Amino acid sequence: MAKPSTVFTCTACGATQTKWSGRCEACGAWNTIVEDVPLSAGPAKKSLGPARGRRLALSDLATSEPEPPRAASGLDEFDRVLGGGLVPASAILVGGDPGIGKSTLLLQAAAAFANQGLKCLYISGEEASAQVRMRARRLGLAEAPVKLATETDLRAILTTLEAEKPDLAIIDSIQTLWADMVDSAPGSVAQVRASAHELTVFAKRHGTAVMLVGHVTKEGQIAGPRVVEHMVDTVLYFEGERGHQFRILRSVKNRFGPADEIGVFEMTGGGLAEVANPSALFLSERGTPAPGAAVFAGIEGTRPVLTEIQALVAPSPLGTPRRSAVGLDAGRLSTTLAVLEARCGIPFAGFDVYLNVAGGLKVTEPAADLAVAAALLSAREDVALPPDCVLFGEISLSGALRPVAQTENRLKEALKLGFSSAIAPERSKLGAPGGMKVRQMPDLTAFVGEIFGAG
Repeated sequence: MAKPSTVFTCTACGATQTKWSGRCEACGAWNTIVEDVPLSAGPAKKSLGPARGRRLALSDLATSEPEPPRAASGLDEFDRVLGGGLVPASAILVGGDPGIGKSTLLLQAAAAFANQGLKCLYISGEEASAQVRMRARRLGLAEAPVKLATETDLRAILTTLEAEKPDLAIIDSIQTLWADMVDSAPGSVAQVRASAHELTVFAKRHGTAVMLVGHVTKEGQIAGPRVVEHMVDTVLYFEGERGHQFRILRSVKNRFGPADEIGVFEMTGGGLAEVANPSALFLSERGTPAPGAAVFAGIEGTRPVLTEIQALVAPSPLGTPRRSAVGLDAGRLSTTLAVLEARCGIPFAGFDVYLNVAGGLKVTEPAADLAVAAALLSAREDVALPPDCVLFGEISLSGALRPVAQTENRLKEALKLGFSSAIAPERSKLGAPGGMKVRQMPDLTAFVGEIFGAG
């Protein structure tokens, strides 16, 4: 293996040469030529070798640079999920099930930003221009100043973006793009990675915000390599059940705002309408008190959201009873059932158990454990819970109730919607507003004994 050639550099002017000399031929300085140590050791074709790159300009952490300005679209729910508005030079990835409304949402967002004065480009790789215009007319956005194109060639898209210099570019979708320097079909891992990298680098260099639409797999994850989610600044998921008119835009990663923030929309004939008070909407179909229903005061991102958790417990004719959970983690349901049987002596062995979150919302917060246990016990004992009561608290494997965060915000939201009492774990930082009666429980056994009269 050939030894890499030694490089000598002048410390005065930075000129390089292949041999040492007493005087620099570029600037004329004496005794300034030094031998460079290679950046890395190894084979010449597999390592950096002796070649030098440019030196970076360093800065201190304490800087007086202002935060990047945000552009508000006027869609409050959309701006909330972005962290307060659109940040220039940001890369945003939006994923969701087919037909859930991703293209509708982003076309409405593009029109809203364009009406605020931003130059917006909407580039579709899945639909023809006539189809996008048809959707715009149906949504009442035909007069919005949004530029439209249909293309899948990445080189042509980047050339157009460089010439137009838009403030926002929406690419629908990243799986349809192809780069001519990658020898694979559109939608493959290599093509998706290369396309996402080029568009993200373009956004950072030219100050253009880029929104990418991504397909999802059967497991609900964005299709393609996970490195795409690391490249971008923000990852949003558009969720919802086909049978419900509600749609949830959830932030799972955001470098410019809080993660796990949600925006709630309602699918109507004229597009997606914002829902300013999702708690009232999720509880709007709640009628007379019935066994198996409990109201959970949860936190989604920075906002409190009240939802109804419904349970059905019925005798099972099967040897292995069924366990079904919609909107909740099935593992937490199994854990709650095990704690009720082991710590409270309430068996569910011969019963089918069905659990559902009303309205199509997906609850991932551990604070829902107490509401889940209350709904299960209410359904099993055929006893309705008080209609003016909300519940929240995490259940440990020992049966103890653990306090959860933002208790005061949960209680304020419940009081605003007409609830007058709450059940929470002991040692919770209440700060309860006036008019709200809070009962604190140390463990699940005490809760069962006080509410259902059994210990």
